[in-house]
Amino acid sequence: MRLLVLVVLSISLMVVDARFTLLQPVRSQMSLVLMQSYWITDLPQRLYQGVASQFGSRTELVAENEKLKTEALLLQGRLQKLAALTEQNVRLRELLNSSALVNEKVEVAELIGMDPNPFTQRILINKGERDGVFLGQPVLDARGLMGQVVELMPYTSRVLLLTDSTHSIPVQVNRNGLRAIASGTGNPERLELRHVADTADIKEGDLLVSSGLGQRFPAGYPVATVKEVIHDSGQPFAIVRAVPTAALNRSRYLLLVFSDSRSPEQRATEAAQAQEAADHQGQVAPGTPAPALPPAAATPAGASATPAAPANGHSAPAANSHTPATPTAAAPATAPAKPAHGTSRERH
Repeated sequence: MRLLVLVVLSISLMVVDARFTLLQPVRSQMSLVLMQSYWITDLPQRLYQGVASQFGSRTELVAENEKLKTEALLLQGRLQKLAALTEQNVRLRELLNSSALVNEKVEVAELIGMDPNPFTQRILINKGERDGVFLGQPVLDARGLMGQVVELMPYTSRVLLLTDSTHSIPVQVNRNGLRAIASGTGNPERLELRHVADTADIKEGDLLVSSGLGQRFPAGYPVATVKEVIHDSGQPFAIVRAVPTAALNRSRYLLLVFSDSRSPEQRATEAAQAQEAADHQGQVAPGTPAPALPPAAATPAGASATPAAPANGHSAPAANSHTPATPTAAAPATAPAKPAHGTSRERH
């Protein structure tokens, strides 16, 4: 009888947890207690790694040091080229009036657990709501995208991997920009592209990157590599299988991506305002006409090279400012111009 009551209670809790959010606070508080158990279960591996690193041979350390120096040198060279490409990308985006981010802010997280359910592909990381993690946040490793955050707790989070059977991500072929949807199969080593036309230009070895559609995953990150393309003349769609670029079963340290939180409307509005301000700034002094001087003191700027002769017939020096003003259009042709200040007529 007691066993039956416990079974009914367990089933009721499972149904309530699956359909409602009443147990979410309880789960969050239980995660604080389970955090200690995760740390204890991971302690032997940490101790083993510490002891192994302490007793490593000098030869291995020297060889590893040389290898790291070589890799660092190669990465520095690639970084210089990447910096130039990044600056070029920024300039092109400015020309296109685009405010999309080129570099996103990331934070390092560590894998501390895996979901024991064999029908789901989920992992547990050591960053939670108090670290700024949010639902739907993209997660990647050193090779490509891994998944997104689907459950938050104060100090931990659960991540749904790309290969879960309930997960899909919009991708595009890096070679030609062909768009498709990559769906998980439940197998950590395989993704499938759904509803790809049989005549589509996709082949084995093509790199699939995130397209950015849906505003969930940032664009341009590697997702998978096409492994197999099967064409069937009797079917409208081809069977496309791909292998994730991320090491889903081996990566221990992950990156949480903090992309731009502004909506597309806000980004478009701010970009238009910035462009309007830049246009207004470019129309300052060079295009603004200078204020007109009084007619009595004005010197004809657009007149011919030969100055007009004064009334007494003597030519005025070129450096003197007593050149008589040109008669206005409203005055009679025979009326002499009024001399400015003290003219040569007053002096003679």
